[in-house]
Amino acid sequence: MNHLIAVAMGGAFGAVLRFLISTGVYQWLGRGFPYGTLAVNVIGSLLIGLMTIALPLQRIALTMEYRSAILVGLFGSLTTFSTFSLDNFYLIEQGHFVKASLNIVANVLVCIIAVWIGMSLGKVLFSSSGGVFYWKGWVFPYGLLLVNTVGAFIIGIVSTILLTKIDFPDEYAAALVIVFIGVYITLSSLYLVLYFIEHSYTFDTHLKSILVSIGCNIMVFSSALWVGLLAGKQI
Repeated sequence: MNHLIAVAMGGAFGAVLRFLISTGVYQWLGRGFPYGTLAVNVIGSLLIGLMTIALPLQRIALTMEYRSAILVGLFGSLTTFSTFSLDNFYLIEQGHFVKASLNIVANVLVCIIAVWIGMSLGKVLFSSSGGVFYWKGWVFPYGLLLVNTVGAFIIGIVSTILLTKIDFPDEYAAALVIVFIGVYITLSSLYLVLYFIEHSYTFDTHLKSILVSIGCNIMVFSSALWVGLLAGKQI
């Protein structure tokens, strides 16, 4: 039952995120080509490849439901094969065979490449000492922080699309961005705490390392978010 609840919660968040991203992309680039579906599929493929490496069960045994919520719920509802198939059907029905072929190749080939890039990035981040730096009793999980950085950068770009491309009232757009940022910081910080707990680093023995890691996570998130916002404005 816990797995079902976790998948349902991740799926609800992913479905809303998919709607916002695809709607923003369509309003930005138009509907002459299924850019929105392609965008959510590529972003979802990149992130699922990265998080497959960043969320292995052997790293944190406590995150079975957490892993299901992200990989199955969030990314499963963020990406969409049914909409992709419907888009291609409409393109073929309207005689746009070249666009249909390009859409099929882009979604299949580019998404596979995106998964490969995500997994390769994850392997690089966690290849040395499991992505953890040890120094004189200090423990610093830099691999997890760098994964959070990638996510924050993407959130920055998506937030820019939400704020500039979608015709939402300012208060709704601001509320959505705040919710996304709050949820991301909470979950990413929780993952750091779970890492320390699983590896027997308690608040009594490694309080400074835990607090520094959480503080760095918030600072890195803020910096990557700002860079993402700037990058989004240039798109």
